[in-house]
Parts: sequence; structure tokens; C-alpha cells
Amino acid sequence: MNHFLRSTLSLAVALGACAVVTSPRAHGDAPVGAFNLHKLLAEVRKATAPFNDVNTAIAANYVKFPDLTGDCVAQPGQGGMGIHYLNSALVDAELDPLRPELLVYHQGIGGSLELAALEYVVPQPVWDALHAQPPSLFGHPFHLLRVPNRYGLATPLYTLHVWAWEHNADGLFNDWNRRVNCQ
Repeated sequence: MNHFLRSTLSLAVALGACAVVTSPRAHGDAPVGAFNLHKLLAEVRKATAPFNDVNTAIAANYVKFPDLTGDCVAQPGQGGMGIHYLNSALVDAELDPLRPELLVYHQGIGGSLELAALEYVVPQPVWDALHAQPPSLFGHPFHLLRVPNRYGLATPLYTLHVWAWEHNADGLFNDWNRRVNCQ
């Protein structure tokens, strides 16, 4: 990962420690009775539809965020995640389903980038200072990305993938998607 991106995320994590705002939908509690996954996913797709064009994502301050092995994240036998674009201004204590911290693309036909998934992240120390339980969105708990990790980050993160734009036979919230590869 280049120094600029690592510095950007480190700055975002530091700022996140000061930004203590939470979305009413972001608590670690079970979803309230009015929760409707299909409706929320439709709202999320509508909000993120402009990012099907990667140039729109770049104009909205999303930058390519590679892991230590390169731009595209994949794991033999598991499938791929794709190519991550981070908006570091969104990495804070707030989790808003309509504003994902990362957009995940895969290469389509002809090499074009196609939006496949959304990834939500919050620094573990920031979240844990405010909440007794790990975060959840869409009625699904986040998992902990410990250190060391594939991004070379010094701060553990809670993360959640949502395959809102690409079907994932292994589940809507699975990290890996067998249909996504990096070749």
C-alpha cells in the first residue's frame, strides 16, 4: 500500500476518535420491529447507484485502496473481494448504510470496473469506546479485522461486506465471492 493511502487512513482513524456520532441504524442491538432488509437494500442501491461509474466515485473522494498484495483482493479457494475504493472522510464512529466507507469493484468485460459490493468499516477502538457490543447493519454483525492484516494497518477494524450489486452464492454478507476474481 502506498504511503499516501496509509497516511490517509491513519488520519481518518485519528479523526474518527474525535468524531463521535452514530446513526440510529448502526447500533449493535437487534433490528427494531420496523426493520425491513429488502427495503433498506433498495434504499442503499438507490443511494450508491451513481457509483456504478467509478469516475463518479473518484469525484466523490473515493480513492483506490489496495491491500499488501496489490489492487485486487482475492484468496485462492475462497474467491475474491475485488478492488477497494475508500472515502477516508467517512471512516469515523458513524455507520450510515447509505454512505459506505468503501466501494468494491470487480473487472467486467473489457476491463471496465463494475460496482460489486459495499464495505462498511469503523475502527475498533473508536466503536468499543462508545458501545458494549460490536456494530451491526442490515441486521448482521460486523466481524473484526485484526492486526496485522492484509492492508498493513496498525488499527483493528470492524468490517462488513454487503454484496448489493453482485450476487454472492455464499451470502449477501460473506467477505469472499467466488464469482469475483482478480485475473
